[in-house]
Amino acid sequence: MKNFLFELKEGLAISFMAIKANKIRSALTAIGIFIGVTSVVLMSTAIKGINNSFQNGISALGADNLYIDKWKWFNDEEWWKTRNRKNIDMDEYEKYRELAKLPAAIAPTVWTNQNVKNGGKSIDGTLLTGTTNEYLATTNFTFNEGRFFNEVESKGNRNVCVIGSDVAKNLFGGSSALEQFIKIKGIKFKVVGVLSEQGSFMLGSFNPDKQVYLPIGNIFKYFQSQNFRSVTITVRVSNTAMIEQTKEEAQGIMRKIRGLNYNQEDDFSINQQEGFTKLYDQTVGVIQIVGLFITGLSLFVGAIGIMNIMFVSVKERTKEIGIRKAIGAKKRTILSQFISEAIIICMIGGLVGLIGAVILSKVINQFLPTSFQFQAVILAIVISLITGVVSGFAPAYSAAKMDPVEALRYE
Repeated sequence: MKNFLFELKEGLAISFMAIKANKIRSALTAIGIFIGVTSVVLMSTAIKGINNSFQNGISALGADNLYIDKWKWFNDEEWWKTRNRKNIDMDEYEKYRELAKLPAAIAPTVWTNQNVKNGGKSIDGTLLTGTTNEYLATTNFTFNEGRFFNEVESKGNRNVCVIGSDVAKNLFGGSSALEQFIKIKGIKFKVVGVLSEQGSFMLGSFNPDKQVYLPIGNIFKYFQSQNFRSVTITVRVSNTAMIEQTKEEAQGIMRKIRGLNYNQEDDFSINQQEGFTKLYDQTVGVIQIVGLFITGLSLFVGAIGIMNIMFVSVKERTKEIGIRKAIGAKKRTILSQFISEAIIICMIGGLVGLIGAVILSKVINQFLPTSFQFQAVILAIVISLITGVVSGFAPAYSAAKMDPVEALRYE
């Protein structure tokens, strides 16, 4: 054991001396590992950040919600059929609300895009969500300021609104938006609540941070007639175990309301948020494949570079290897020396790559969500170690099996 530890210590000392003697070459060799480790750590932090953001966004909207709609949100292969469906109106919503027994909460929603202004600041194409005070019970919204509009404001179609965190930042900057006014098509709406940040950029315009919520009557009064715009009925399921039962109840009630015979197809759709999840999984899957390809390519190029440099190093030190073997150095000593040299170069490149990834993730976080995890440090170290062993083994083995007499003759 003492001999092994002594050999390891000597091997590491010689490796450090060799790296120190060839600083530029060692630095250039480590670049491939630096790029590879930076890529893989950035990819892991970005995917983790995107995943956290998406889950927060879905949770804010209500993870157990059903949406009764004219349109099928995902995989609508026969959109031309759904286009000709009759709109869902407020009378049908009221009938459904009266007959449904299983939901924990029900609210109508209708959407339109409008420009929203405050003084000289404007946001084009903002999603306006018209709904009732009951909508809050279908979500997990939290508020930075104020509240959601109440029953009196909802039924009276008062000119009040609740705005998302992004809307507040863009229109009011660092100032409080509460009790201030925004203008939509020249009509003033008083801000009674500002949502705290809770959406996900993966939800696109459905991100609550980018929306303005109004009493539903104001959408029909100022922006779209009820006959033109179909209502979506948002249904909060009491618990996840009741999703299918609530969905079956909703289907039966809507068929009854619409007077459909048993042999007639549904002329409405019941959408679930699992569609968002599937779309998210597909998108992240593509990102992971591309990221793994780039990372694998970087590490492969880096490993080949280290292997070639190590072969050059073995050639340059052939005489040294011959002398060491002549005075009794074993094959395993030579093998461990050159493998440890490759590992040290990879570890240096990996650690610098890890630092670079941390810095870059902070920059990227200004535009896309990232989440740096301790596992990324473990990942960087493991990748560096494996790359060092794999790339250093062939040169080390060629050095270990050299004949000492032939090595001493080498010029």
